[in-house]
Amino acid sequence: MYNINPDLQQERDGATFNPYELTIWWDGGTEKYEKRKALEKLFLEDSELKDDLPLSYMSHKQIYENSVRKAVLIAKKLRDLHDVGELSVDTYTALLGGTLGCALLKEGNPLSVHFVMFVPTILGQGTMEQQITWLSKAWELNIIGTYAQTELGHGTFLRGLETRADYDEKTQEFVLNSPTLTAYKWWPGGLGNTANYAVVVAQLYTLRKFRSLAPFIVQIRDEETHMPVPGVDIGEIGPKLGMKSGNNGYLGFKNVRVPLNHMLMKNQQVLFDGTYIPPKNSALTYGTMMFVRVVLIRDASLALAKASTIAVRYSAVRRQSPIDPNKPEPQIMDHITQQLKLFPQVAKAIVFKANGDIIYDMYAHVSQEIEKGALERLPEMHALSCCLKAVCSADAASGVEVCRLACGGHGYMDCSNFPTLYGMSTAVCTYEGENTVMLLQTARYLVKAYGQAALNPQVQLVPTVAYIKKIIEEPEFVGFDGSSEAIVEAFEYVAANKIRIAYERVEQQRRKGAIPEVATNRCGIEMVQAAELHGRAFLAHTALTEIQALSQKVSPALGEIFQLLLELYLVDACLHGIGDFLRFIKLTEQDVNGLELHFQECLKRLRPNVVALVDGFDLHDRILDSALGAYDGNVYEKIFDAAKKSPLNKEAVNASFQKYLKPLMKSNL
Repeated sequence: MYNINPDLQQERDGATFNPYELTIWWDGGTEKYEKRKALEKLFLEDSELKDDLPLSYMSHKQIYENSVRKAVLIAKKLRDLHDVGELSVDTYTALLGGTLGCALLKEGNPLSVHFVMFVPTILGQGTMEQQITWLSKAWELNIIGTYAQTELGHGTFLRGLETRADYDEKTQEFVLNSPTLTAYKWWPGGLGNTANYAVVVAQLYTLRKFRSLAPFIVQIRDEETHMPVPGVDIGEIGPKLGMKSGNNGYLGFKNVRVPLNHMLMKNQQVLFDGTYIPPKNSALTYGTMMFVRVVLIRDASLALAKASTIAVRYSAVRRQSPIDPNKPEPQIMDHITQQLKLFPQVAKAIVFKANGDIIYDMYAHVSQEIEKGALERLPEMHALSCCLKAVCSADAASGVEVCRLACGGHGYMDCSNFPTLYGMSTAVCTYEGENTVMLLQTARYLVKAYGQAALNPQVQLVPTVAYIKKIIEEPEFVGFDGSSEAIVEAFEYVAANKIRIAYERVEQQRRKGAIPEVATNRCGIEMVQAAELHGRAFLAHTALTEIQALSQKVSPALGEIFQLLLELYLVDACLHGIGDFLRFIKLTEQDVNGLELHFQECLKRLRPNVVALVDGFDLHDRILDSALGAYDGNVYEKIFDAAKKSPLNKEAVNASFQKYLKPLMKSNL
């Protein structure tokens, strides 16, 4: 054990608020905080769940096998918690995708998709009888499942999926086939070597007619031998940028027969004679993806919390480049350019957390409405989850990279944990819907909403797009004073104008004879920009309402910090989009100067408390897994300790010297 680095301790001593109070909010209350701490103690102090050798020095095969070993230990502990009544949704969240799970399996858990997608799909799309049949087996891990939707040739464009399920009414079975190489399922986590069942999304044909896409529960491996069942071609897709132990796989079918009752039929049905009964709303079949996208917004917050914690603590310890040549080298966090990189990432972590909680609650409410047959808000929820997933994941991935760069060369080392953090966070930009496609889906909804409002002034828009009517009723924005309220209102005004332009240009293309799909493609740039700004306007509006309300519920000291973080986030977001603000709002040079000076003032005011802020995230050293970001701040000692773990340092002279280098060096003598 090392003593606390004195520079880091001085930062903590100078804070104006108690980080513990922030931790309680971050965790969702004292009770959840205590449960998290107990869970961390149970799992992080288990010696069997620790790795003596860093994953960087393991082979691909070793990483997977070690991950399965630990995943099974985690599953057994989950069963033990269930037996004593201590298992909750928060426990699963922490262990499968949250902070604790990343500490135990930093490159992903090969069982995650089983719990995150296989089980929720059965819950969301299975009938009561199907849930009774499959859920107990799945929860008890008597079977291990995955979710097989994406194919080698198609991902986000679901209508392009090629896997085919033809109903044979004579035997009352579906016959699954992969007609081409591009029809092979590709990417599902756990599919490679772990799962023995899969929810497979395929084109449904009955009575020789295409009906829709449909999900089927398909056995892919024998429950006893784990060998692939006849007609199934299955394997693992190989190394990736990140998520190296996720065991992503491929899956092909050749005349694989599946019983009729293995099609999940809560929303659409096939009768014994092949009669097809469609769903009330086609979007109902995509409920699992919408749920995961909602969860990913919280994950973006967590990624930024980890990255900013590492970089802020390092910046408090690292001293370099005198500001005043007559004084010693300062902490690099005293350089305003370092503050520019790091402090907005801390603010985004807080804002994304507040937004993630709101979106999760909204999703839960809309899901209850859907269960009762009320589908009015389903399109709104789908559009919002798509664009926020895209905006937040993109910001998180770029924020992690900004933090890495802020740590200089040491941030490039594997022991900083930035390579893994970036690999995990950038993956979110493509899975569960590639970000550009997600924005286009949102944009189609926004353009439709604008058209309704423009053509019928009496129409009532749903809450998240109600601001669109502002520019129709009040074409000019007035009264920008640089306040948080003015920035939020300006964001909505700018977003509404971007939506207006997208709508008008699509209509122009249609008047020239383009069909709607072609018109939309030709205006894709405007569509994406409109959707992104809609997401940013929502983030800004929710940040304003939620964080201002939160500031009144906590101590004055923490309330002041929350208000400061809100200001920093909003001003930073405004400056990053200043071109659009100048285009649609009559900002003067004085207005822009004011925003820039306000931003710098926020950095200055936040500087004394930024270490306490990241301490408030309360991320265990095992969770950070970073030589640069440990709580005690002994950066250089930990970097050196990590270097000594290299297998190349286990012998004074490597065999390659005698075999290759020495003959080369002596060859000219």
